Amino acid sequence: MAYDKFNILTSSAVPLPIENVDTDQIIPARFLKATERKGFGNNLFRDWRYNQDNTPKTDFVLNDPKYSGKILVGGKNFGSGSSREHAAWAVYDYGFRCVISSFFADIFRGNCLNIGVLPVQVSADFLQKIFDAMDLDPKTELKVDLPQQKVTLLSTGESESFDINYYKKNNMLNGFDDIDYLLNIKKDIETFAQNTPL
Repeated sequence: MAYDKFNILTSSAVPLPIENVDTDQIIPARFLKATERKGFGNNLFRDWRYNQDNTPKTDFVLNDPKYSGKILVGGKNFGSGSSREHAAWAVYDYGFRCVISSFFADIFRGNCLNIGVLPVQVSADFLQKIFDAMDLDPKTELKVDLPQQKVTLLSTGESESFDINYYKKNNMLNGFDDIDYLLNIKKDIETFAQNTPL
């Protein structure tokens, strides 16, 4: 498996109610030297998390002990900017398995789906309800149900459905990347090749 299987995730969340968060803020370009997916979480939102002397900025949400969990809740147009895969790698390596927003940049969405981070797009109204609930209680939990394609705000019971490509959904349920998927159907490919005239 390329990454952990994703089925149903129930977790508290980290709120980042900022619109137009771009990939250079998610992982600054100076940290793109590595080619493996490891270690990027240390520099997730680096310039927002740390001062120039590497001390944590106490007013940034990732440094606030009130908030934790495997879900990042972002503002509209999350992941805009360059197409760097490293932004999704940093989100995953930090420990987030789901990002919720009212709109995602297409390339960032695809990069997340390729490595096991589920991008859940909800309406602006439902996103605001999530932010409001987290303001009232930082330990507010969300339930993200991939098989049913539904996210639920457990404090109120309100829920909303989300869309996902069938192929990507199946891969996430199995923990497959594109290569894993092909290896999984290797026998079918070989049978097809043997029974197909040149």
